[in-house]
Amino acid sequence: MAIEQDEEVCVGLSKVAVSETHGEDSPYFAGWRAYDQNPYHELSNPSGVIQMGLAENQVSFDLIERYLEKHSQTMNTTGFRENALFQDYHGLKSFRQAMASFMEQIRGGRAKFDPDRIVITAGATAANELLTFILADPGDALLVPTPYYPGFDRDLRWRTGVKIVPVHCDSSNNFEITPQALESAYEEAKSNNVKISGLLITNPSNPLGATIQRSVLENILDFVTRKNIHLISDEIYSGSSFSPDEFVSVAEILDSRNHKESQRVHIVYSLSKDLGLPGFRVGTIYSYNDAVVTTARRMSSFTLISSQTQQLLSLMLSDGDFTENYVRVNRDRLKKRYGMIVEGLRNAGIECLSGGNAGLFCWMDLKGLLGDSPTKEGELSLWKLMLEEVKVNISPGYSCHCSEPGWFRVCFANMSEETLQVAIRRIHDFMVRRRN
Repeated sequence: MAIEQDEEVCVGLSKVAVSETHGEDSPYFAGWRAYDQNPYHELSNPSGVIQMGLAENQVSFDLIERYLEKHSQTMNTTGFRENALFQDYHGLKSFRQAMASFMEQIRGGRAKFDPDRIVITAGATAANELLTFILADPGDALLVPTPYYPGFDRDLRWRTGVKIVPVHCDSSNNFEITPQALESAYEEAKSNNVKISGLLITNPSNPLGATIQRSVLENILDFVTRKNIHLISDEIYSGSSFSPDEFVSVAEILDSRNHKESQRVHIVYSLSKDLGLPGFRVGTIYSYNDAVVTTARRMSSFTLISSQTQQLLSLMLSDGDFTENYVRVNRDRLKKRYGMIVEGLRNAGIECLSGGNAGLFCWMDLKGLLGDSPTKEGELSLWKLMLEEVKVNISPGYSCHCSEPGWFRVCFANMSEETLQVAIRRIHDFMVRRRN
């Protein structure tokens, strides 16, 4: 029942509540809303909007479902009293051990992780915000290379009061993070009297769907060392589409340097992409800095995961046969999906950014549809046309702070192969109409 409101009464809210730094006015979130209002379904709503803006991994749900069904009795009877009672903020020891082991496994055993340095959080969103609270004061800033995940505008800024300074990268080198781009962004912030407290990179689950090369990571570590700032490496692996050997964790670089300067490095990891479990809200912070680990544990009381979830996942992740098979099959399936989307778009006359070898998306080039002078306004008009006429929700580069109009992020792992084919066909037909 609706509550009758007295229009003359105006009760004030906090600055955080009325701030626009939540970023929900972004086209990225507007596309989500359009999908929610008219979702595609092959039978009940075949003309609905297909969601290609959400980076979810649904390609290997069947493997997890079979595992849960097979082990349901064990999971339902394990530790009820312990799960029902209050648990340590640090997270269950068995779960932290299982997480450390899994993090090592998906990195091919080339990096080791100490369970006592793992802090459990309610997803990567909470982990990134928690680290921002710890590493920067209100008014300080984090460097974030572009294009970047639109949710960072909310996660890093809204409640913390911290700013984002974009590090503008360009397509001439596949949006690689260069020392020149880092230096330029840092100096510009300095000239504006903005203190830079850290640099956040996403490797490899970034809007480009590509891993960061070892040489680039080396340059990044050298940069943060020279500037005496922190490095947050958001390593949501997602299962490399080609080979796990292509993914280089910053942890490997630190190992090769005998952990020199490791005090400034903090890794964020989540099961949202790797196991396709965003609804479980499982994230971790792994820091080499004792003070950061201690503070993160104190603050993690605001971002706890249920003991039941931890217990269930600790059993699953500790099963070496299951995880080994899952990582291999998931990687192969993502590789197949990547090939489907790239080939399908190419047949429609659309090229994708080269070098995509990880993640759940590709970066497609529609600059040719914007005319001789591509603009942000033209890109957003094209995005609206794709959403309203073609009925596919893709993410415009503008929402990812891309400095070059005409790039769009397209997710391919959050739907069935049949739905993906429908989306490709819709885009193909749209391109044919544009040419005619």
